[in-house]
Amino acid sequence: MGEGEQIARAARKQAIRRKAQRRHMHFYERCAHWSFSRLGEVEPIRWHRERWILAGTALLLTALSGFFLPAWASAMRPAPEPAAHTLLPLTLPKASLNAAPARGMEDWRVVQVQPGQTLSDIFQSQGLSLADLQRVMDAAGAAKGAFHNIRPHQEFDFLLGSDGSLKGIRFDKDEANRAVVRFDGDKSTLTVQSRAMETREHVAHGTITSSLYAAAAKAGMSQGMVGKLADLFKYDIDFVQDLRDGDSFTVIYDDVYRDGSYYAEGDIVAAEFVNQGHRFTAYRFRKADGHYGWFSEDGRPIQKSFLRIPVDFTRISSRFSTARMHPILGRMRAHKGVDYAAPSGTPIHAAGDGVIKFKGWMRGYGNFVVIQHSKTISTAYGHMSRFAAERVGQHVSQGQVIGFVGMTGLATGPHLHYEFRVNGVQRDPQTVTLPKPQPLPAAQLARFESQVVRPQLARLKTMDANIKLAQLGSATRNDD
Repeated sequence: MGEGEQIARAARKQAIRRKAQRRHMHFYERCAHWSFSRLGEVEPIRWHRERWILAGTALLLTALSGFFLPAWASAMRPAPEPAAHTLLPLTLPKASLNAAPARGMEDWRVVQVQPGQTLSDIFQSQGLSLADLQRVMDAAGAAKGAFHNIRPHQEFDFLLGSDGSLKGIRFDKDEANRAVVRFDGDKSTLTVQSRAMETREHVAHGTITSSLYAAAAKAGMSQGMVGKLADLFKYDIDFVQDLRDGDSFTVIYDDVYRDGSYYAEGDIVAAEFVNQGHRFTAYRFRKADGHYGWFSEDGRPIQKSFLRIPVDFTRISSRFSTARMHPILGRMRAHKGVDYAAPSGTPIHAAGDGVIKFKGWMRGYGNFVVIQHSKTISTAYGHMSRFAAERVGQHVSQGQVIGFVGMTGLATGPHLHYEFRVNGVQRDPQTVTLPKPQPLPAAQLARFESQVVRPQLARLKTMDANIKLAQLGSATRNDD
């Protein structure tokens, strides 16, 4: 290669170097202090961003090596020798082949009867057949009466084997006894267990401000017990029309407990109801025949000879009147009864004991029934949609269903037309004086007064006094 070419080549390299330096001038300016030369004076270290990056990377590598090295060392360590155990022979008692399982360890399935369910439905829900049901019925003996009329919320307990076969069943023979049927192959055993029953007494007081149910709920009474209270006084008080704000009641009643747990509502022991200033009382008393009844303070039965109203109604659509504009005929006409509006099909009850004198179609009244209660008193029921099964001449008891609400005959809507007749003349059912029932015989009346009325009346008076005292104290505090 000639000397001229070498000079030209060196010039091109120099030109390329200058061009690169101009293009990357910012890099050279920033990194001009980097040097590995030991010559010259060493300047003190300045911590620029590059040095911070290098230092952080070094620290990260050091930390990671400290984490992985112990784990690697543990993984390379040989497995430890298993600890030696000494086995000692123990003598165990021999198990009896006939030993029964502990009662507490048995897995009884509790089934509660739902509305509309039958016994066959319940057995099939447990994977059992009708043949199993028949085996239970045959084994239950005298206790099988509990299967004839099952009711919602009644309980049956099933004990099933590992293969799903029936090993036992428990059920209530009656309120105070539980029957247990067990199966062992083709053999069955029946045992009856008595259950601890007790009654617990409660006292409640309420004042009407909006409704009887609201006042009773505030006093801690259940709806069922409120129904029993209203049923006691229904002969004297119309709980739809007669209640007023300020009316009050005081009730002593029982609840029934079984095996220490609440079981059912009991009965009212004594009650007092003040309606529009009139005081009514009821006391429970066991009569000479062994049956319980409720009586007023003078020993007369609470159950009167006649129901004041023989149907559950929504409103009075027409009252007793000597002159009323007839809604269909369009002219003035006497209305010698009371019309109780109610939905079609609502049951109509006999107002008292008596004999059916007439049953059939009566012009204007539609389907019509007349009951003769005594030589002088009869009651009549009109506009029925249909009759019950009783025939003319048949005896009926107070409260027995004799027909159902309708709108047959001259009627603009479903209702009961009810008449109360004395010697064949219609009287206003709402105001007529009903005959009083006969009081208890003298001997029973004396026992009733000494054993029931005096002690319970004293309790009711004490309750009233305490309530008035509490109200007085509350009023005094409010005044302060």
